Amino acid sequence: MNETTPGGSKSKAAKKRAQASLARLQKSNPGLKLDLNEYEKTILASVIPPDEIGVTFEDIGGLDSIIDDLQESVILPLTVPELFNQYGPLLQAPKGVLLYGPPGCGKTMIAKALAAKSQANFISIRMSTIMDKWYGESNKLVDAIFSLAGKIQPCIVFIDEIDSFFRERSSSDHELTAMLKAEFMTLWDGLSSNGRILVLGATNRPDDIDGAFMRRMPKRFAVTLPNADQRAKILAKVLDGLDYDFEISELVDITEGLSGSDLKELCRNAAVNSTREFIRKNVRAGNDLESMENIKLKPLNIQDFFDNSTPSDKLLKKLATVKVDPVD
Repeated sequence: MNETTPGGSKSKAAKKRAQASLARLQKSNPGLKLDLNEYEKTILASVIPPDEIGVTFEDIGGLDSIIDDLQESVILPLTVPELFNQYGPLLQAPKGVLLYGPPGCGKTMIAKALAAKSQANFISIRMSTIMDKWYGESNKLVDAIFSLAGKIQPCIVFIDEIDSFFRERSSSDHELTAMLKAEFMTLWDGLSSNGRILVLGATNRPDDIDGAFMRRMPKRFAVTLPNADQRAKILAKVLDGLDYDFEISELVDITEGLSGSDLKELCRNAAVNSTREFIRKNVRAGNDLESMENIKLKPLNIQDFFDNSTPSDKLLKKLATVKVDPVD
Protein backbone atom coordinates (compact mmCIF):
# COMPACT_ATOMS: atom_id res chain seq x y z
CA MET A 1 0.00 0.00 0.00
CA ASN A 2 1.33 3.43 -0.87
CA GLU A 3 2.55 5.48 2.08
CA THR A 4 0.37 8.45 1.14
CA THR A 5 -2.86 6.50 1.49
CA PRO A 6 -4.69 6.35 4.85
CA GLY A 7 -3.10 2.99 5.66
CA GLY A 8 0.44 3.87 4.61
CA SER A 9 3.46 4.64 6.77
CA LYS A 10 3.04 8.40 6.49
CA SER A 11 -0.56 7.95 7.54
CA LYS A 12 0.57 6.06 10.66
CA ALA A 13 2.70 9.03 11.64
CA ALA A 14 -0.26 11.30 10.92
CA LYS A 15 -2.42 9.13 13.19
CA LYS A 16 -0.01 9.73 16.06
CA ARG A 17 -0.13 13.47 15.41
CA ALA A 18 -3.92 13.28 15.21
CA GLN A 19 -4.07 11.47 18.56
CA ALA A 20 -1.92 14.18 20.10
CA SER A 21 -4.16 16.86 18.58
CA LEU A 22 -7.27 15.11 19.88
CA ALA A 23 -5.75 14.96 23.36
CA ARG A 24 -5.10 18.72 23.25
CA LEU A 25 -8.65 19.39 22.05
CA GLN A 26 -10.09 17.25 24.84
CA LYS A 27 -7.93 19.06 27.36
CA SER A 28 -9.43 22.35 26.19
CA ASN A 29 -12.93 20.84 25.95
CA PRO A 30 -13.39 18.17 28.64
CA GLY A 31 -15.92 15.57 27.60
CA LEU A 32 -15.42 16.19 23.89
CA LYS A 33 -15.97 13.01 21.89
CA LEU A 34 -15.32 12.85 18.16
CA ASP A 35 -16.21 10.10 15.74
CA LEU A 36 -13.69 10.67 12.95
CA ASN A 37 -12.90 8.88 9.72
CA GLU A 38 -9.33 8.37 8.51
CA TYR A 39 -9.34 11.55 6.44
CA GLU A 40 -10.65 13.70 9.27
CA LYS A 41 -7.91 12.27 11.48
CA THR A 42 -5.36 13.36 8.88
CA ILE A 43 -6.70 16.92 8.98
CA LEU A 44 -6.96 16.80 12.78
CA ALA A 45 -3.17 16.75 12.94
CA SER A 46 -3.27 20.38 11.68
CA VAL A 47 -5.67 21.63 14.37
CA ILE A 48 -4.49 24.02 17.08
CA PRO A 49 -6.85 24.70 20.02
CA PRO A 50 -7.31 28.43 20.74
CA ASP A 51 -5.54 28.30 24.11
CA GLU A 52 -2.41 26.87 22.44
CA ILE A 53 -2.10 29.34 19.57
CA GLY A 54 0.22 31.60 21.54
CA VAL A 55 -0.48 34.78 19.54
CA THR A 56 -2.72 37.65 20.60
CA PHE A 57 -3.63 40.98 19.04
CA GLU A 58 -1.44 42.59 21.72
CA ASP A 59 1.54 40.93 20.02
CA ILE A 60 0.79 42.73 16.76
CA GLY A 61 1.88 46.32 16.41
CA GLY A 62 0.44 49.02 14.18
CA LEU A 63 -2.68 47.25 12.88
CA ASP A 64 -5.28 48.69 15.25
CA SER A 65 -7.79 49.69 12.55
CA ILE A 66 -7.84 46.19 11.04
CA ILE A 67 -8.15 44.61 14.48
CA ASP A 68 -11.07 46.88 15.37
CA ASP A 69 -12.88 45.94 12.15
CA LEU A 70 -12.24 42.24 12.73
CA GLN A 71 -13.59 42.59 16.26
CA GLU A 72 -16.91 43.95 14.99
CA SER A 73 -17.36 41.96 11.79
CA VAL A 74 -15.84 38.57 12.63
CA ILE A 75 -15.02 38.01 16.30
CA LEU A 76 -18.28 39.14 17.91
CA PRO A 77 -20.49 37.27 15.40
CA LEU A 78 -18.52 34.12 16.28
CA THR A 79 -18.49 34.65 20.04
CA VAL A 80 -21.92 36.27 20.55
CA PRO A 81 -24.02 34.73 17.74
CA GLU A 82 -27.32 35.44 19.51
CA LEU A 83 -26.66 39.19 19.15
CA PHE A 84 -25.95 38.99 15.45
CA ASN A 85 -28.87 36.66 14.70
CA GLN A 86 -31.37 39.41 15.55
CA TYR A 87 -31.52 40.56 11.92
CA GLY A 88 -31.39 37.12 10.37
CA PRO A 89 -28.54 36.51 7.91
CA LEU A 90 -27.78 40.22 7.45
CA LEU A 91 -25.37 40.46 10.39
CA GLN A 92 -24.07 36.93 10.67
CA ALA A 93 -20.34 36.28 10.47
CA PRO A 94 -19.04 36.07 6.91
CA LYS A 95 -18.16 32.61 5.65
CA GLY A 96 -14.98 33.93 4.09
CA VAL A 97 -12.37 36.60 4.88
CA LEU A 98 -9.29 37.56 2.87
CA LEU A 99 -6.09 39.10 4.21
CA TYR A 100 -3.87 40.45 1.45
CA GLY A 101 -0.66 42.40 1.25
CA PRO A 102 3.14 42.13 0.97
CA PRO A 103 5.04 39.30 2.67
CA GLY A 104 6.07 39.85 6.27
CA CYS A 105 3.31 42.30 7.20
CA GLY A 106 1.54 40.11 9.76
CA LYS A 107 -1.19 38.24 7.87
CA THR A 108 -0.48 34.89 9.54
CA MET A 109 -0.18 36.50 12.98
CA ILE A 110 -3.54 38.20 12.46
CA ALA A 111 -5.11 34.87 11.46
CA LYS A 112 -3.82 33.14 14.59
CA ALA A 113 -4.73 36.02 16.89
CA LEU A 114 -8.20 36.09 15.35
CA ALA A 115 -8.71 32.42 16.19
CA ALA A 116 -7.39 32.89 19.72
CA LYS A 117 -9.61 35.90 20.38
CA SER A 118 -12.64 34.11 18.91
CA GLN A 119 -11.89 31.00 20.99
CA ALA A 120 -12.02 29.09 17.71
CA ASN A 121 -10.06 26.00 16.79
CA PHE A 122 -7.49 26.81 14.11
CA ILE A 123 -6.95 24.56 11.09
CA SER A 124 -3.97 25.64 8.99
CA ILE A 125 -4.17 24.11 5.52
CA ARG A 126 -1.64 24.16 2.71
CA MET A 127 -3.45 23.14 -0.44
CA SER A 128 -0.18 21.80 -1.87
CA THR A 129 -0.40 19.06 0.76
CA ILE A 130 -3.92 18.19 -0.36
CA MET A 131 -2.89 18.19 -4.02
CA ASP A 132 0.02 15.82 -3.39
CA LYS A 133 -2.29 12.94 -2.60
CA TRP A 134 -3.31 10.18 -4.96
CA TYR A 135 -6.29 10.58 -7.26
CA GLY A 136 -9.46 10.40 -5.21
CA GLU A 137 -7.66 11.05 -1.92
CA SER A 138 -7.62 14.82 -2.45
CA ASN A 139 -11.41 15.05 -2.75
CA LYS A 140 -11.86 13.08 0.45
CA LEU A 141 -9.41 15.32 2.29
CA VAL A 142 -11.18 18.47 1.08
CA ASP A 143 -14.45 16.99 2.32
CA ALA A 144 -12.75 16.14 5.63
CA ILE A 145 -11.68 19.76 6.13
CA PHE A 146 -15.28 20.91 6.24
CA SER A 147 -16.74 17.91 8.06
CA LEU A 148 -14.08 18.15 10.79
CA ALA A 149 -14.56 21.92 11.07
CA GLY A 150 -18.26 21.29 11.65
CA LYS A 151 -17.50 18.85 14.45
CA ILE A 152 -15.09 21.14 16.30
CA GLN A 153 -16.68 24.53 15.64
CA PRO A 154 -16.22 27.36 16.31
CA CYS A 155 -13.43 26.86 13.81
CA ILE A 156 -11.28 28.94 11.47
CA VAL A 157 -9.92 27.20 8.38
CA PHE A 158 -6.81 29.16 7.40
CA ILE A 159 -5.38 28.80 3.89
CA ASP A 160 -2.07 30.57 3.40
CA GLU A 161 -1.00 31.49 -0.13
CA ILE A 162 -4.59 30.88 -1.20
CA ASP A 163 -3.77 32.10 -4.72
CA SER A 164 -1.61 29.01 -5.32
CA PHE A 165 -4.74 26.87 -5.54
CA PHE A 166 -7.62 29.27 -6.15
CA ARG A 167 -6.02 31.13 -9.02
CA GLU A 168 -8.10 32.23 -11.99
CA ARG A 169 -9.53 29.17 -13.71
CA SER A 170 -8.50 28.40 -17.27
CA SER A 171 -8.94 25.72 -19.91
CA SER A 172 -5.44 24.47 -19.09
CA ASP A 173 -6.41 23.48 -15.54
CA HIS A 174 -5.81 19.82 -14.76
CA GLU A 175 -9.05 17.86 -14.45
CA LEU A 176 -8.30 16.99 -10.81
CA THR A 177 -7.62 20.64 -9.96
CA ALA A 178 -10.89 21.73 -11.52
CA MET A 179 -12.78 19.02 -9.62
CA LEU A 180 -11.19 20.02 -6.31
CA LYS A 181 -12.04 23.68 -6.82
CA ALA A 182 -15.65 22.79 -7.58
CA GLU A 183 -15.79 20.46 -4.56
CA PHE A 184 -14.34 23.10 -2.26
CA MET A 185 -16.82 25.75 -3.43
CA THR A 186 -19.76 23.37 -3.03
CA LEU A 187 -18.77 22.53 0.54
CA TRP A 188 -18.05 26.17 1.30
CA ASP A 189 -21.50 27.18 0.03
CA GLY A 190 -23.02 24.41 2.12
CA LEU A 191 -21.87 25.88 5.42
CA SER A 192 -24.85 26.59 7.63
CA SER A 193 -25.70 30.26 8.10
CA ASN A 194 -25.98 29.49 11.81
CA GLY A 195 -22.68 27.64 11.89
CA ARG A 196 -19.50 29.12 13.33
CA ILE A 197 -17.01 28.18 10.64
CA LEU A 198 -14.88 30.74 8.82
CA VAL A 199 -12.62 30.21 5.81
CA LEU A 200 -9.74 32.68 6.12
CA GLY A 201 -7.36 33.16 3.21
CA ALA A 202 -4.06 35.02 2.97
CA THR A 203 -2.22 36.10 -0.17
CA ASN A 204 0.21 38.65 -1.55
CA ARG A 205 -1.29 38.20 -5.04
CA PRO A 206 -5.02 38.93 -4.74
CA ASP A 207 -5.42 39.69 -8.43
CA ASP A 208 -4.57 36.07 -9.24
CA ILE A 209 -7.48 34.64 -7.24
CA ASP A 210 -10.48 33.32 -9.15
CA GLY A 211 -13.44 35.69 -9.05
CA ALA A 212 -15.78 32.94 -7.84
CA PHE A 213 -13.62 32.47 -4.75
CA MET A 214 -13.24 36.21 -4.19
CA ARG A 215 -17.03 36.55 -4.04
CA ARG A 216 -17.04 34.02 -1.21
CA MET A 217 -14.70 36.26 0.81
CA PRO A 218 -16.75 39.46 1.13
CA LYS A 219 -14.63 40.83 3.97
CA ARG A 220 -11.19 41.80 2.68
CA PHE A 221 -8.43 43.47 4.63
CA ALA A 222 -5.34 45.06 3.11
CA VAL A 223 -2.38 44.34 5.39
CA THR A 224 0.10 46.78 3.90
CA LEU A 225 3.62 47.95 4.67
CA PRO A 226 3.57 49.94 7.93
CA ASN A 227 3.56 53.72 7.84
CA ALA A 228 5.64 55.82 10.22
CA ASP A 229 3.19 55.60 13.14
CA GLN A 230 2.81 51.86 12.65
CA ARG A 231 6.59 51.34 12.45
CA ALA A 232 6.94 53.23 15.73
CA LYS A 233 4.42 50.92 17.41
CA ILE A 234 6.06 47.80 15.99
CA LEU A 235 9.56 48.87 17.05
CA ALA A 236 8.33 49.86 20.52
CA LYS A 237 6.76 46.43 20.93
CA VAL A 238 9.84 44.54 19.68
CA LEU A 239 12.22 46.59 21.85
CA ASP A 240 9.97 46.59 24.93
CA GLY A 241 11.97 45.77 28.06
CA LEU A 242 15.36 46.31 26.41
CA ASP A 243 17.89 49.06 27.13
CA TYR A 244 18.68 51.37 24.22
CA ASP A 245 20.19 54.84 23.99
CA PHE A 246 18.39 56.28 20.97
CA GLU A 247 14.95 57.59 20.13
CA ILE A 248 12.68 55.15 18.31
CA SER A 249 11.83 58.00 15.95
CA GLU A 250 15.43 57.79 14.66
CA LEU A 251 14.78 54.22 13.49
CA VAL A 252 11.35 55.11 12.16
CA ASP A 253 12.85 57.78 9.90
CA ILE A 254 15.27 55.37 8.21
CA THR A 255 13.13 52.25 7.92
CA GLU A 256 10.50 53.33 5.40
CA GLY A 257 9.57 50.42 3.16
CA LEU A 258 10.35 47.71 5.70
CA SER A 259 7.69 45.20 6.71
CA GLY A 260 6.92 44.17 10.27
CA SER A 261 9.06 41.05 9.95
CA ASP A 262 11.88 43.15 8.43
CA LEU A 263 11.78 45.42 11.49
CA LYS A 264 11.87 42.47 13.87
CA GLU A 265 14.85 41.02 11.99
CA LEU A 266 16.56 44.40 12.09
CA CYS A 267 16.21 44.46 15.88
CA ARG A 268 17.41 40.87 16.17
CA ASN A 269 20.43 41.81 14.06
CA ALA A 270 21.18 44.68 16.45
CA ALA A 271 21.07 42.34 19.45
CA VAL A 272 23.40 39.91 17.67
CA ASN A 273 25.86 42.68 16.81
CA SER A 274 25.91 44.04 20.36
CA THR A 275 26.43 40.55 21.81
CA ARG A 276 29.16 39.77 19.28
CA GLU A 277 30.94 43.01 20.18
CA PHE A 278 30.85 42.06 23.89
CA ILE A 279 32.20 38.57 23.20
CA ARG A 280 35.07 39.74 20.99
CA LYS A 281 36.06 42.50 23.40
CA ASN A 282 36.32 40.06 26.30
CA VAL A 283 38.08 37.39 24.25
CA ARG A 284 40.72 39.94 23.22
CA ALA A 285 41.11 40.92 26.87
CA GLY A 286 41.67 37.27 27.82
CA ASN A 287 38.54 37.03 29.95
CA ASP A 288 36.87 33.66 30.49
CA LEU A 289 33.25 34.20 29.47
CA GLU A 290 32.05 31.01 31.14
CA SER A 291 33.33 32.12 34.54
CA MET A 292 32.07 35.69 34.30
CA GLU A 293 29.35 36.79 36.72
CA ASN A 294 26.78 39.56 36.49
CA ILE A 295 27.15 39.90 32.73
CA LYS A 296 25.73 43.22 31.57
CA LEU A 297 25.52 44.18 27.92
CA LYS A 298 25.57 47.81 26.89
CA PRO A 299 22.34 49.49 25.75
CA LEU A 300 21.66 49.07 22.05
CA ASN A 301 22.67 52.01 19.88
CA ILE A 302 21.77 52.94 16.33
CA GLN A 303 25.03 51.61 14.91
CA ASP A 304 24.22 48.12 16.25
CA PHE A 305 21.37 47.94 13.75
CA PHE A 306 23.58 48.32 10.72
CA ASP A 307 26.78 46.35 11.29
CA ASN A 308 29.72 48.43 10.09
CA SER A 309 27.80 50.08 7.25
CA THR A 310 25.72 53.21 7.31
CA PRO A 311 21.97 52.85 7.81
CA SER A 312 21.30 53.79 4.20
CA ASP A 313 23.77 51.16 2.94
CA LYS A 314 22.09 48.49 5.04
CA LEU A 315 18.59 49.39 3.90
CA LEU A 316 19.63 49.31 0.26
CA LYS A 317 20.37 45.60 0.74
CA LYS A 318 16.97 44.71 2.18
CA LEU A 319 14.79 42.26 0.36
CA ALA A 320 12.31 43.89 -1.99
CA THR A 321 8.71 43.72 -0.78
CA VAL A 322 5.69 43.39 -3.01
CA LYS A 323 3.35 46.35 -3.13
CA VAL A 324 -0.28 45.33 -3.44
CA ASP A 325 -3.05 47.67 -4.52
CA PRO A 326 -6.46 47.53 -2.82
CA VAL A 327 -8.86 44.87 -4.05
CA ASP A 328 -12.34 45.87 -5.14
